[in-house]
Amino acid sequence: MVKKIKKILKKIRLKRTTVLVLVFVVMFVILIQRLFSLQILHGEEYADNFNLSITKERTLKGTRGNILDRNGKPMAYNQLSYSIILEDNGTYDTTREKNLTLNHVAYELFHILKRNNETTDITFHIVLQEDGTYAYDAEGFTRNRFIADIYGEAYIDKLKEEQLNASAEELMEYMCSEERFALVNKEKPYTKEELKSHGLPETFTPEETLEIAKIRYILSTNSFKKYVPVTVATNVSEETVAEVMERKDELQGVDITEDSIRVYNEAESMAPIIGYTGKADAKELEDLKEQGYKDYSLDAVIGKSGVEKTMETQLQGKNGSETVYVDTMGKVLDINEDSRKEPSSGNDVYLTIDSDLQRVAYHVLEQKIAGILAATIINAKDFKLEGLENGTADTANVRTPIYDVYNALIENNVLDIEHFKAEDATELEKKVYSLFQEKQKEVFAQIKEELTKENPAVYKDLPKEMQEYQSYLVNDFLISKTGILSSDKIDSTDPVYVAWSKEESISLKDFLTYAAGKNWIDISKFSAKGDYLDTAEVYGALSDYLTEALKDDNGFSKLLYKYMLHSDIVSGTQLCLLLYDQGVLEPDAATYEALESGTKRAYDFMIQKITSLEITPAQLALDPCSGSVVITDVNTGETLACVTYPGYDNNRLANNMDTEYFAKLNQDLSRPFYNKATQQLTAPGSTFKVVTAVAGMEEGIVTDGYSVLCTGKFDKIADGPNCWLRSGHGRMNVVSGITNSCNVFMGQVAYDLGTDDEGKFSNNLGLQKLEKYATMFGLTEKSGLELSEEAPEFSDEDAIRSAFGQGTHNMTTSQLARYVTAIASRGTNYQLSLFDKVTDSDGEIIEDYTPAVNGDMDVSDHTWDLVHQGMLGVAKNNVYLSHLGVSVAGKTGTAQEDMSRPSHALFVGFAPYENPEIGVAVRIGNGYASANAVEVAKDILRYKYNLADESEIVTGTATMTSLSSTRTD
Repeated sequence: MVKKIKKILKKIRLKRTTVLVLVFVVMFVILIQRLFSLQILHGEEYADNFNLSITKERTLKGTRGNILDRNGKPMAYNQLSYSIILEDNGTYDTTREKNLTLNHVAYELFHILKRNNETTDITFHIVLQEDGTYAYDAEGFTRNRFIADIYGEAYIDKLKEEQLNASAEELMEYMCSEERFALVNKEKPYTKEELKSHGLPETFTPEETLEIAKIRYILSTNSFKKYVPVTVATNVSEETVAEVMERKDELQGVDITEDSIRVYNEAESMAPIIGYTGKADAKELEDLKEQGYKDYSLDAVIGKSGVEKTMETQLQGKNGSETVYVDTMGKVLDINEDSRKEPSSGNDVYLTIDSDLQRVAYHVLEQKIAGILAATIINAKDFKLEGLENGTADTANVRTPIYDVYNALIENNVLDIEHFKAEDATELEKKVYSLFQEKQKEVFAQIKEELTKENPAVYKDLPKEMQEYQSYLVNDFLISKTGILSSDKIDSTDPVYVAWSKEESISLKDFLTYAAGKNWIDISKFSAKGDYLDTAEVYGALSDYLTEALKDDNGFSKLLYKYMLHSDIVSGTQLCLLLYDQGVLEPDAATYEALESGTKRAYDFMIQKITSLEITPAQLALDPCSGSVVITDVNTGETLACVTYPGYDNNRLANNMDTEYFAKLNQDLSRPFYNKATQQLTAPGSTFKVVTAVAGMEEGIVTDGYSVLCTGKFDKIADGPNCWLRSGHGRMNVVSGITNSCNVFMGQVAYDLGTDDEGKFSNNLGLQKLEKYATMFGLTEKSGLELSEEAPEFSDEDAIRSAFGQGTHNMTTSQLARYVTAIASRGTNYQLSLFDKVTDSDGEIIEDYTPAVNGDMDVSDHTWDLVHQGMLGVAKNNVYLSHLGVSVAGKTGTAQEDMSRPSHALFVGFAPYENPEIGVAVRIGNGYASANAVEVAKDILRYKYNLADESEIVTGTATMTSLSSTRTD
């Protein structure tokens, strides 16, 4: 056959090149036929098949676990809600068309939300200030990570210097440019027709610009995963859901999805324990990754504080997944239902806390604090405590003038002074603001004169009012707020600085002129000329800047209002009326008219509102305004209640955070974010005397025959302390020494503890012996509670005064609760805990928490018997505890910290005496005397042991009966 073919080819005599051409022609025909089949005959079919071949895995979020109290009552749980999601699933011919479309969607979403009084829920670290400018709301790593995300850099180190140092205004300008989201296009401006066809205005307001940028930014974070939608707003109303669904076809990529929000029960009393959740920032995600938790998405919701944060990895649900089919643009075409892996719920955390006991203790504490405050307010402008100059002052005599109460309404933002100048301000608000403007003009003229005249008065010769203005100007405004006066550059030993800050012997003008010459002033913060100014010019520019900048400074404005009050330019009555005008108080026409006509005094009005708790101690932030209670199970070390007053509403911080509320809490002078139970350190006062008694007995000093004669003063050392009972207690043994809280008895025990073998008293030896036993009680370390807690400070001076809880001792209420738990349990030193157990969503126990025992104190039963007898005597001698209906043992304490302010009130105790079950530690900061803390404990025990109905205990009004400001310890 081969030979025949060769013969035929030879006959045809074709050239090789001709054969090659023929081969190419045939191949070309075949190729054309194939292309026709692929693109014309089967093009659509093959295109669909090609799209379907691209698969991606999409995450399905798990739900967060619940937090429950010891009785199974939910404290934190999830509730069904609806969220707006956005997916970049459009197909665009040009980038210009894409930007116009997405900006339209963002613009419309913002206005839909705004119409329904809702906001976006996007982590974005630029905010719009009142003056219409943009500013960062984060610093350090979080701010830098945000900037890197905007510029599309994976690592902060990749940022150029000018990018890293970009201001918020510059970053917003970049985002608005055609390089990023093209809200404006300077190179090829959008035509009116383009804007109109896309439903966009010719210009955006600063608020619109920010919100559009936020939505475009969050969408851009998923630019490589377009099949994964981003959340724009959470927990939206039915009205918003309806409008979005109605307009879904015109809003490219927008949809409504079922979601969940975090809900908290017993918010006010439980919030400091539970904490709250929120969107994770870059730093938090980085920290979780370093701990090995790499599955958190960029929009993950995590615990921000409290148990929510401590137990984050237990509570966080496990994500599921599903396979989706997407086109080349990332648009979802289909979902593979068989691939679905269901997400799972996080674990449930059970606390040892009894939420009912917690709630009652919180309200009892608030009622008593309000009662103390109301009873110590006097109808006066000022108050001066006698004896401050010579050291004979008695803090029990401190009183609060009513003008301080009026001023507190402004100082602690109960009244919004910014609203005085708002368009919808009431006539009274406008009147008060007009008076303020006159005062402001007058004061600025005085300050300007002091800054510019030839021979200004030295600070100490100025009137008190002007001193306060100048002090604020330097310390608060120039140093703390603006950093114009650099605290890092100031030489605190410089004679001129000393003359200003301590001796008060130079004028403000002389100090600032000197500071300018020493380069302590950062010129760039108020003048563009900077290095080109000499000293005189720097000072001139600064003085011009100050009077202008202070016009909008809220803190300085508050100072002006303070002196307007004291000058009767504005009256207390006007401020009381403004409480109604601004909606702080519920409308009450009769009371409003009575105040306005003068038939009701502002003084009486404020006392009534404090007594009824319509105005709370926390709102006023005067002494007292805070307190704490910790209750333990003395047989297990479990914490039954951990109360700090004031609390806050964590429902307003979780989910879509109420930023105004958060800012107000941060500025609140009563410091609601500062846990008074675990973070506030004060001297323990006479509650410490049990340590001294135990040390004396266990060291063999205090025997059955040991006694001390109390004459009212301890005279074994120079300048020895007095007993609280100046007339003396007479002869005391260890039981009566504890019962009567005798300083002289405890001082003698400390003296004997510090006396060496040669009969010489050593302060250090005395302190060492006391510290040994304080350590056994756990008073030299944290309590173990799984919350942020300050470490205790054991006294390092004056063994005698340290023996009855003064010296430099500093301890938290939680540490005192651990201490009284050890006393009640006769020496078992528990590591306190808030956690009971962790279960999975089916109720199976994953981890069982039992408070650890640090050790049993090596203390004799005889010592414990005597200590308990002494503490029983305290209760029997106390009017609140002696006929309570349950036997109590306790120890009171009153701790002086500042001679110009009331002392702290403390009580530790346990009940029942015969068979101890619970331990209680109470502290009222600046609560005058221990009897006030005892009264709080009394009402808590009444509730705990069913000695009265809750309605009798929690009345919603101040506990005014038997206010005590007299010391008995």
